[in-house]
Amino acid sequence: MAAPSGQPTARTKARKRALDLLFAAEARGLSATEMLDQAIAEGEGPGNAYTATLVRGVAAEQPRIDELLATYSEGWTLDRMPAVDRNVLRLGVWELLHAPDVPEHVAISEAMQLVRDLSTDDSPQFVNGILGAIQRDKTKLS
Repeated sequence: MAAPSGQPTARTKARKRALDLLFAAEARGLSATEMLDQAIAEGEGPGNAYTATLVRGVAAEQPRIDELLATYSEGWTLDRMPAVDRNVLRLGVWELLHAPDVPEHVAISEAMQLVRDLSTDDSPQFVNGILGAIQRDKTKLS
């Protein structure tokens, strides 16, 4: 969601930076927390405390998040998903299930905006479908 001035909010920027770190970690075969710690050590810190919260949260919950994604992405394995979509979905699921201060519709719309900007034309609908289904079943999943 953009700030009233049309500029991205601090949390929008944090999500984008968290996505960058998750994507880079996966591409380099590192854990997300290793990638975050490396960025901090190199003076390229998360830029926003929420970035670190997202990266550490996704890393801590990744086995469960990936299990949910495998269950809810009918016909798609995690490996078959574009890497951007997979990591955006991880962020979105983490926010839906573990960030009570983030309204559910914000978590979903922010995830859709990330893939709209960075992935395929089909990605927003795909991400919306998975996150929407997880949102509907949230009480059963918590």
